[in-house]
Amino acid sequence: MTVTLAFEDGTIRIEGDVPDLPFVETDPRSKTARAPAVHYATLREALDERGVAYDDRVLDAPSLDVASAYELRDYQQEALDAWRANGDRGCLELPTGSGKTVIGLAAIETLDTAALVVVPTIDLLEQWRRECETEFDVEVGQLGGGEQNVEALTVATYDSAYLRADDIGDRFGLVVFDEVHHLGGEGYREIARLLAAPARLGLTATFERPDGAHETVEDLCGPLVHRIAPDDLAGEHLAAYDIKRLAVELTDAERAAYDDHRETFTNYLAASNLDMRSGSDYRKLVMRSGNDPQAREALLANQRAREVMMNADAKVETLADLLDRHREDRVIVFTAHNDLVYRLSERFLIPAITHQTGAAERREILAKFREGTYSRVVAANVLDEGVDVPAANVAVVLSGSGSTREFTQRLGRILRPTEDSGRALLYEVVTEETAEERVAERRR
Repeated sequence: MTVTLAFEDGTIRIEGDVPDLPFVETDPRSKTARAPAVHYATLREALDERGVAYDDRVLDAPSLDVASAYELRDYQQEALDAWRANGDRGCLELPTGSGKTVIGLAAIETLDTAALVVVPTIDLLEQWRRECETEFDVEVGQLGGGEQNVEALTVATYDSAYLRADDIGDRFGLVVFDEVHHLGGEGYREIARLLAAPARLGLTATFERPDGAHETVEDLCGPLVHRIAPDDLAGEHLAAYDIKRLAVELTDAERAAYDDHRETFTNYLAASNLDMRSGSDYRKLVMRSGNDPQAREALLANQRAREVMMNADAKVETLADLLDRHREDRVIVFTAHNDLVYRLSERFLIPAITHQTGAAERREILAKFREGTYSRVVAANVLDEGVDVPAANVAVVLSGSGSTREFTQRLGRILRPTEDSGRALLYEVVTEETAEERVAERRR
C-alpha cells in the first residue's frame, strides 16, 4: 500500500502502511500518523532510504521564475554556495551592510519555488517588499503592516507569520528568515515548526544568542554554515574602522548616589547567596521582588545605579567635544534610555528616534539624514537592527547592554563604504569604576 503525505494544520498527515519513521506519532483522533511540518524533508529522506513508495501531496507551492540584476560579490557567492552545499538549509552570519538581502534574493532566484520571507519589523517588511518588487517582475504578497495578501513570493513579519503559519505552511518551498536569531524566541519557534518548506535560509549579523537558543534555531532552520566577520570585509567591501574607548568620571554627587544604590543591591545579593554570574540569578531576583520588599528594593537600587552611570553628566560633555570634533562627519549617537535621548536632542538640537517615534516621522528623519539635511541623529536601541539606516561614519555609544549582538549591530551602522573611502570610527564612552566597565568588556 502506498504511503500518502499531506499537509494539515501545520503537520504532515501520513496515511497507509506507515513504516517506523522519525518524529512520527499516532493521532488517535484521525487514526493517522502525524509529524510536525518542519520534518517534511526528513520524512521524505527516510522514506527514500527505506525504498517506500509514497504519494506526496504536501506542497502547493508553484514555481517562481524570477531573475535579479544583482551580481553577487565573491564573499556573497561563497556564502550562498555554502548554504546550497548543505542541502539548501542553514544560516549565514554576515556583518550589517554586507548585503545579506542580496544573498536572500539570489536564493529565491536560484531555487525557482514559491518563497516566504519572514522579518522582525515593519521597516524590514517594507524594505524587503521594495527590493523584491524592484528586482523581480512578480506580485509580492504581504502579511503584516495592515495587509494580508499571500502570493508565490510573500514577505511577512514574524508576528503575522506566527498567526498564519498553520494555514499557509504548504504554500512555499523556501522560507528566508531575516534576523534569524529572533527564531529562537519561544513563540516564534512555532513558525518554523508549522511550515513545511524544505529549503530554509537564515540571515543574521549575530547568530549566537546569550540564552543558548541558537541551538534551537539550528534545529529549525539548519546549522550556521558560513560566517564572515566585519574584519574580513573591512577596507575592501566595508569601511575600515577603529574603535576607541573614552573613560569618564562621575561627579561627587553622582558617585555618592551610585555607591549608595550599589551598596543596597550588593548587600541583598550577599545575604541571599546570589552572585549574578548568570541570567538565572537575575530572574530569581525579579521573581522574589514580587513578594519580598527587600528584593524589590534591591532590584530598584540596581536600576537607579545603572541610570546614574549611563546618564552621567560627563558623558554629555564628552559628546559635546566629539560633535565639535566631527562637525563634518555623519554621526549616530546610541543610548540605552529615552530620557537621555531627549536630553541630548534638546541640548544639541539633534533629531531623536525612540520607540515612541512614529513610523512616518522616523522615515522622514532617516531620509533627511540620508540626503544630508541632518548630519547627526540620536537614538535609543531602535536603530540597532531591522531599520535601513543611511551610511554614517561615526558612532558614539553612550550607553548600552553587554550584548555582543547590540554592539555588532551598532558597529555595522558605520561600516558601509563612503564616497571618500575614509575609516569609520566608533566611540564607546564608559563611566570609570562602575559596572559599566565590565559591561563594555562583555560586549566587545
